[in-house]
Amino acid sequence: MLNGTEDEEKWLAEGIAGIQHNAFYMHRALDSNNLREALKYSAQMLSELRTSKLSPHKYYELYMRAFDELKRLELFFKDDSKHGVSVVDLYELVQHAGNILPRLYLLCTVGSIYIKSKEAPAKEVLKDLVEMCRGVQHPIRGLFLRSYLAQISRDKLPDIGSEYEGDADTVMDAVDFVLQNFTEMNKLWVRMQHQGPGGVREKREKERSELQDLVGKNLHVLSQIEGVDLEMYKETVLPRVLEQVFPDEYHLQTLETLLGACPQLQPTVDVKTVLSRLMDRLSNYAASSTDVLPEFLQVEAFSKLSNAIGKVIEAQLDMPAVGAITLYVSLLTFTLRVHPDRLDHVDQVLGACVKKLSNIPKLEDSRAMKQVVALLSAPLEKYNDIVTALTLSNYPRVMDHLDIGTNKLMAMVIIQSIMKNNSCISTADKVEVLFELIKGLIKDIDGADVDELDEEDFKEEQNSVARLIHMLYNDEPEEMLKIICIVRKHTMVGGPKRLPFTVSSLVFSALRLLRQLQGQEGDIVGEEASMTPNKIFQLLTQIIESLSAVPSPELALRLYLQCAEAANGCDIEHVAYEFFTQAFLLYEEEIADSKAQVTAIHLIIGTLQRMNVFGVENRDTLTHKATGYSARLLKKADQCRAVYACSHLFWVDDQDGIKDGERVLLCLKRALRIANAAQQMANVARGSGGPVSLFVEILNKYIYFFEKGNKQITSSAIQGLIELINTEMQSDSTNPDSVADAFLASTLRYIQFQKQKGGVMGEKFESIKL
Repeated sequence: MLNGTEDEEKWLAEGIAGIQHNAFYMHRALDSNNLREALKYSAQMLSELRTSKLSPHKYYELYMRAFDELKRLELFFKDDSKHGVSVVDLYELVQHAGNILPRLYLLCTVGSIYIKSKEAPAKEVLKDLVEMCRGVQHPIRGLFLRSYLAQISRDKLPDIGSEYEGDADTVMDAVDFVLQNFTEMNKLWVRMQHQGPGGVREKREKERSELQDLVGKNLHVLSQIEGVDLEMYKETVLPRVLEQVFPDEYHLQTLETLLGACPQLQPTVDVKTVLSRLMDRLSNYAASSTDVLPEFLQVEAFSKLSNAIGKVIEAQLDMPAVGAITLYVSLLTFTLRVHPDRLDHVDQVLGACVKKLSNIPKLEDSRAMKQVVALLSAPLEKYNDIVTALTLSNYPRVMDHLDIGTNKLMAMVIIQSIMKNNSCISTADKVEVLFELIKGLIKDIDGADVDELDEEDFKEEQNSVARLIHMLYNDEPEEMLKIICIVRKHTMVGGPKRLPFTVSSLVFSALRLLRQLQGQEGDIVGEEASMTPNKIFQLLTQIIESLSAVPSPELALRLYLQCAEAANGCDIEHVAYEFFTQAFLLYEEEIADSKAQVTAIHLIIGTLQRMNVFGVENRDTLTHKATGYSARLLKKADQCRAVYACSHLFWVDDQDGIKDGERVLLCLKRALRIANAAQQMANVARGSGGPVSLFVEILNKYIYFFEKGNKQITSSAIQGLIELINTEMQSDSTNPDSVADAFLASTLRYIQFQKQKGGVMGEKFESIKL
């Protein structure tokens, strides 16, 4: 049995024999000027290079045999008098070879002749060839193919003084071709590192070292292009070569030497781009595998990069702000990938950026502003948690250098990050930092033009702040109260336009704290406790009173009623009564719009109905006020509905003692009188009666209390109301009303249903005639 070395010798011998055999018939075809046969046997000869069994060293021997034969073939292709085919047609013809590797070798061979013929711009043919060669992705076969391309094209590049230089062809085209071929060869060379099982790594590395000369020949070709001047070398050649020449581990292990040279470079050298690309490459290298991270720790990569950047910025005093900040963005990206757990590194980068920005009176460069936003956004994207960013002492200091518009945009990014990740900010100190970060949204910053603010944008910003307040929570009441006080401190200076958005959220946060206290065991109202509901209610009163500066009486009334319900839940009567008093005062003194009054009185009635904390005297006082306000509304229809709504204040199912049937009946009779007056006023004003829907609504209230067992509401009263409605509907003066008709029909069906159901309820409804 043959060993590995003997196998290779055998495969090499077979490959060489194959080349010699097909070359013999190719020569015969060339001698007889038979193009078709020559192409056939040359393709078969080049097919021997498709082998995967040889090491690079042995493959090179095989390649050189084929290379020698291709020289003979090239001479034949040059003389179209022998084969009778134009170079353009020949360029098309060789692309029909069956296998891709022979096809591309023939294409490169004919391509060199095509360039020499000048029937097409050199850059077009070169671009076509370098792109076509991507079809071979096997590392060894691809490297030798591209090496052949570099060899046959080196004297045909559009260089200065070259016969191929022209209007359409420039030195840059030559540089681009060589660099692209170099880049693709480097990719193939790197790919060898990751092929095959891990056990053959040593063998792979040996093979790669044997092939590195092939890759490096491109640099030799590049160095011989006469048109590459210093400027082109600095701006184009050097950055692209640095990206490819050395593997990442080489850059890492020689980091100190490489970085040590950076501050000493001439000011005209774009060291910013070199450093940024180096850090980006090292970041990607770190992200490729966790196995390489110890290497970064070993060489102290972050410390060296940070020091180098500092020295470069100090050495180049005229470096624009955008350049320095871009370096810090790359350094921050690097440390977030390599050392995500080292928040001190992140804060150090932010601090260095603050130091640089502090030397700039005002940051006006929009590109620099975008880089600052990128710097601030990186930790949010990495940690998906604003709480982590809030521990960075230099984070708000960087934000202070943003202009007003960008500061607000960054504040919105922070809030959106909190919402997206459902982050809960749970400590007072972090809330303090957070509100310092978003201060552009919660108060007017000096220099901001408030009048130019778009109304829709402003509402979106303030709604975001309001939602944010609900994300601030701590299970410990003491800490939660601190959070509420901090939010209050920041939001109360927001001005009259912002307060209606933030006060509501703040009030409901405090009400949530009350529920926390109620959920705790023990005496929650005891004055001995460190924190009592009474103290929270005092805070709530002060918060809602701030709305008087807006003014926003309707919102304040709603919030007072919410607090009254909370006081009811805590069983603190005097506090609940005080909140109702404030709500009534607002209603009397501040709410003048008739529609707003209707909404407000129904809110008052609904809230008062749910209260069970009041004694008889206090409840009577508030109920009397509510019914009085109801009867004084502007429109008769609004009066009627508010008055019959008040009937519920005297009959509450789940409370003992509040079942005053007589006062219920008085409310309903009063509502009937108002409805009747509305009909008469409509008849006088328009010559026709108004809609009967008010009577149908009152009928439904009669039925409700009749079912609840109110003895003052009798079946005869319901019967009389039905007859009244029928009479009104049949009156010539009443306008047809399909809605009222449908409402009445539905109500009568319900009565019929109750009659048919039988039992006690059926008996009650039996005497009602429909």
